Amino acid sequence: MAARLNVSDSDASGLDNQSESGRSSNRSLRVAEQERKKSEAEDPFVLALKYFSDVEAGTPVTGNDEVEKNLVLVEKMAYSRGLDPEAISVMLEFALSLRMGTTLCGRVLKCLLPSAGVPQEAVVRGLGWLGVGKLPITAQVLFIKWVLTMFDMIDAKDQLRAVYGFIFHYVTEENLCPFVCHLLYLLTRKENVQVFRVRKLLELQSKLGRQPFLLHLLLLYKVFCPDLLMISIPSRMKSGFRNHNSPWKSALNNIQRSNGSQVAPDTSLAFMIKDDTVSGKRKHNHLKLPALSSAVKQPQSEPSSKRRMIPLVQVRSFTHLLQNMHRIELPSQMGSLLGSSLALQYLDCVQDESALLRLNFWLGYALHEEFFFCGDGGASQNSEEALQFLNRLLSTQQFLQEGFSSSEVFLYKFLTVWDGALLRPQILNLLSNVPVIPSSQIGRLLFEPLMQLFFTSSLFFKCALIECLNNMLLKWLTWHSVYALKDDLDISLNSHTSINMTLSGFKDSVMELILFVGRLASVGLQLENSHSLLLSFTLDFYETVCDTFLKYGLPLMVMPPPGVFYLALFAAEPVSVDSLAYIMHRYKVNLTSAKNQEKLTEQAFHISRETFREFNHYLMVMVNCLWNSRMFQPGVGVQLAEELLLESNVPQCQSRFSLTHHPAFMSCAVDFHQKCWPTRKNLDLNSIKDPKPWSWYLEYLFNQGFSGLKQFVQSNISR
Repeated sequence: MAARLNVSDSDASGLDNQSESGRSSNRSLRVAEQERKKSEAEDPFVLALKYFSDVEAGTPVTGNDEVEKNLVLVEKMAYSRGLDPEAISVMLEFALSLRMGTTLCGRVLKCLLPSAGVPQEAVVRGLGWLGVGKLPITAQVLFIKWVLTMFDMIDAKDQLRAVYGFIFHYVTEENLCPFVCHLLYLLTRKENVQVFRVRKLLELQSKLGRQPFLLHLLLLYKVFCPDLLMISIPSRMKSGFRNHNSPWKSALNNIQRSNGSQVAPDTSLAFMIKDDTVSGKRKHNHLKLPALSSAVKQPQSEPSSKRRMIPLVQVRSFTHLLQNMHRIELPSQMGSLLGSSLALQYLDCVQDESALLRLNFWLGYALHEEFFFCGDGGASQNSEEALQFLNRLLSTQQFLQEGFSSSEVFLYKFLTVWDGALLRPQILNLLSNVPVIPSSQIGRLLFEPLMQLFFTSSLFFKCALIECLNNMLLKWLTWHSVYALKDDLDISLNSHTSINMTLSGFKDSVMELILFVGRLASVGLQLENSHSLLLSFTLDFYETVCDTFLKYGLPLMVMPPPGVFYLALFAAEPVSVDSLAYIMHRYKVNLTSAKNQEKLTEQAFHISRETFREFNHYLMVMVNCLWNSRMFQPGVGVQLAEELLLESNVPQCQSRFSLTHHPAFMSCAVDFHQKCWPTRKNLDLNSIKDPKPWSWYLEYLFNQGFSGLKQFVQSNISR
């Protein structure tokens, strides 16, 4: 121990120096802290806040120069740089407690302009003062307006949602009702929707009439709990919540510019409209996505671990999102989620029902207001803005792999007034994302408006519509193959709806869609003179239909109508005939597999005799036409009177549509003939039918890329 405590003189002097420097440093810190406290104590603004914090109740206002001097200092700071959260709490408590009467209450509330944020505790205490019963109604209205204006700047919302029932109590106050409904609309979650609240709102509606602010809150309740309300949406509905925050908004903008802080570019809340006196020339701002931004930029020194909720705008990566998934605070303007991939990932991971329902409600309002309720032109005058909005909506649906119910409802209404040209690609892409429609409603909602558009539009619209319906069928079938339950036949249309449909109901809807496209294509091909482009899109559709059993697991087989089959068989381009051959080959494979399963198990679906009869007839026609050269013989193909065949003056009519004489393969046959017999001067295509040249000719056709024809020949013809 002695050795350990033996310190040299130099070491001792060094320790003394360090001790002296440490004491000097501590003394400097104490001096600096004292100077800071002294400067704060002498700061007139701090003294003014201390005055309003300590002023006793009953202090007179009239003739009180001190209160006027201090209030002027607070107003000057508020309008120039804004008030910090502590100052907001002090002044709000002073104003609502009425310690100096009602004279200064309105003046103080008007100058409550935050520089960084609004403490939630101060707002909750302010709501508590409403229950005391001393505040005049004008002050109560002004306070609720202030809360609505600063809603995005409140640091958290959990305590506000905890007093939801207390706030709801004030809907019975006639003067407060519009503003309380607006605040409730922003705070409502599914657990807040209760039967007694629905009854109270309906009772108020019967007393006050169909007021927009009541109707919007009721419709939000219906979104969360559709079984509790049976109200309908009016065909034209004004916004329920007016723009009452203009005085504070302009002052906030000035403060933000002077402070250089990053604040949300628009503090206006959802569903706000201008007064009717200034709406002579309406601006179309419904399709502009709100910015995903917190109201105020948080100080960098504040550690994120101390925040109970994290605004979504502050999430910078998917890893950060996963780490704080349970603490995400969604923005009040749900439309901003469409512009953020991280926000969409949050919706996809958490699948927050309340967030999805709020987003659906906002989206439905924006679409209906812009495309239906515009008396001065609507989206047609702002096609670029509408184009960007719909493209954003499409990319969102593609990311989530499902559509929004609000866009589905919008489409059903929009199809009845659509001209088929406005934003055609976007509308048809949205239409292809529509989920399964019950067969009892699919005709009214989808087939009737589409049929009118199809027969009154151009060839290119017809092709686009057939492609759209093909994509719709693909998504229906893909959804069935992925999400349908194997144990029972009840299947949910999507993960965010309570609508269920039996397997037989799903089959009925798919069959109705296939039969509808068959009718459209049959008549459309006749109107367009069997145009090859329309025929190509039609055959693409039936390439999807022919594999419904094996590829998608749906026990359903529907054959193409004669108006499609024969036009494809007699087409002048080989691609159409090759596609038809592939389709018939896949039909045979699916029917054979289904028939085998029907024999082996009792659970397999039953195929009607009519389906087999129709397939066998088509198969016999194709073989006799392309292979056997017996096209027009009685009982084996297309029936034509002998007189007509004689009047045609066509030699060997039965072989005119064989693989050597068919208009689609004539050029191939001539090219093969020249390569096989280069020295012959006379063209004799019948010589190709000899056994050896015929085998060479088939290989020649297969090498040209006609894989569908190759599969058809190999599966249906014995060589």
